Amino acid sequence: MSLPLETAVADNSLAESLDAVIDHTLFERRLVGAVVLVARHGELVYHRAAGLADREANRAMTEDTIFRLASVTKPIVAIAAMRLVEQGLIELDDPVTRWLPDFRPRLADGNEPVILIRDLLTHTAGLTYGFTEENGPYVRAGVSDGLAEPGLSLAENLRRIASAPLLFTPGTNWQYSLSMDVIGGVIEKQTGTRLGEAIERLVTGPLGLRDTAFHITDRERLAAAYKNASPEPERMGAEASVVALTGTVKFAPDRIFDPESYHSGGAGMAGTAHEVLAILETIRKGGAPLLSKETVDLMTRDQAHGVRQPLDPGIGFGFGWAVVTDPVAAQVPWSKGTYRWGGVYGHSWFVDPQKELTVVALTNTALEGMWGQFTVDLRNTIYGAL
Repeated sequence: MSLPLETAVADNSLAESLDAVIDHTLFERRLVGAVVLVARHGELVYHRAAGLADREANRAMTEDTIFRLASVTKPIVAIAAMRLVEQGLIELDDPVTRWLPDFRPRLADGNEPVILIRDLLTHTAGLTYGFTEENGPYVRAGVSDGLAEPGLSLAENLRRIASAPLLFTPGTNWQYSLSMDVIGGVIEKQTGTRLGEAIERLVTGPLGLRDTAFHITDRERLAAAYKNASPEPERMGAEASVVALTGTVKFAPDRIFDPESYHSGGAGMAGTAHEVLAILETIRKGGAPLLSKETVDLMTRDQAHGVRQPLDPGIGFGFGWAVVTDPVAAQVPWSKGTYRWGGVYGHSWFVDPQKELTVVALTNTALEGMWGQFTVDLRNTIYGAL
């Protein structure tokens, strides 16, 4: 069946405009390679693999390239947690100590507050990330952000996190944090399995996804990891670091090959762009077969209202992702209710339910692919073409 003329023209215009953005970014050597997918009204209206998956091996990017997902892991783990909530096995207002009795971080004054499951899902638990602070308590305690320290166990990292003081009383403020790693520990305790097995049973298995996991299913399809540098991105070695916010993100790209590395609920998975799109589209369409529409509505509403503005004006936070609450205040073309996030290895995605639009852009270049000009140009071009 042929597309209506106006739809075909719009899709052609979108493709030409996005091709120009991607080509320009590659020409300027700000990215090594990328896979960009755009779905509208449930149909894939744009898909492209561009550049190189491995520059040194001259291996082209393909649409089935596997990427280290970093924080693209978070929405997947949040969905798993909410499946357990729907099943009555976890409650949003359960104290975390019900599942992790030894996880008892204290406030700076020595008091031990109660951390709820919902505090973890919304990053209002008082936890943080080491890369947000230069030589802060997390750094001094040796806390892993889930991206480095191959072989570290979850129990040990939870111990290190709990040894550092909370930034604030849970539920009173917002701070991006390792809370999804703690949720991973809750899921492991509840299911009696490693997080990867739980994710397969709760999320990826029901959707028939094969490559989204805490291990690499096919090393020949794995993208090499690069970081911003001049005159072109620099390939990461066994260890690498990138300055971000007020601290430094530490990477160990081979961490995912070590079976002893804990399954980081905030940063540990790998997968393909098409499988990430499949997960996000499942949520956009109402959640079936994973979740009810009522649960999806809960996850995609701002749950951090009443606390400090989480990110920028007009941006709140739901369960697993940021939520646009006021596009005018945020100065973005996204519709109200759009939810989005990214991944520090070089990824960005967003879902605009009003426009029935889902966009996934996975790259192999940190940090350009997560919050560089490429992400702005991509977003603005898509909305300009709609």
